[in-house]
Amino acid sequence: MRILFTASLALSLLAGCAGNPNDVRNRPLGPNPSAFVAAEIGFSRLAQEKGQWTAFRETSHPDAVMFVPQRVKARDWLRTQKDPAEAVKWEPHAVYVSCDGNSGATTGAWQKGPAHGFFTTVWMRDPKSGKTNWILDHGDGLAAPREAPEFIESKQAVCGSRPAVPIEAAAEGDDMAVGLSPDQTLSWTSTVRPDQSRRVTIRLWDGSQMVTAIDDQVAAPKQP
Repeated sequence: MRILFTASLALSLLAGCAGNPNDVRNRPLGPNPSAFVAAEIGFSRLAQEKGQWTAFRETSHPDAVMFVPQRVKARDWLRTQKDPAEAVKWEPHAVYVSCDGNSGATTGAWQKGPAHGFFTTVWMRDPKSGKTNWILDHGDGLAAPREAPEFIESKQAVCGSRPAVPIEAAAEGDDMAVGLSPDQTLSWTSTVRPDQSRRVTIRLWDGSQMVTAIDDQVAAPKQP
């Protein structure tokens, strides 16, 4: 079954959007997990309408990073990329949001021809302008499609605390970076190892500790 929550959001939140996801995300939606789902849907739609890398460029945060498989500054890398003839398609399966609603992480499945995989996107929303941009994007292929849930999972961090965010120590040679929402209730850790394998972990504050919500691990690229 297709994702029911996604379908309803596409009708209610993306109505009138002319392909640019910021048309919707600029609205002052407040702490609303569905806003990040709408952002992801709009992002995917923009890729189909304007081209894959064009969509990535137009929706990226100035500090956005990607993995190719090494970590790169997204805007620098995207500047030289030409849109492929066929853009990848994707859909969110779950969303995790900071207490204040200004940071979120979406994860789901992508498809391109016979190929399938998963993705995770971290979003930052400017509380003054309402503009939302992705600040981290990564994914990988899968042998079989990731099964879509009947409803999109949604979880928001607990408010009222200023937690200390656990940061695991990086091993020698690892390229590790930690991101944190302004209210400190959502964190994202990304580690690229010397063999170009990587791990991306999203955590939410539950009132007493940072709990893992997403833990993606990508194997090292196969050697030719």
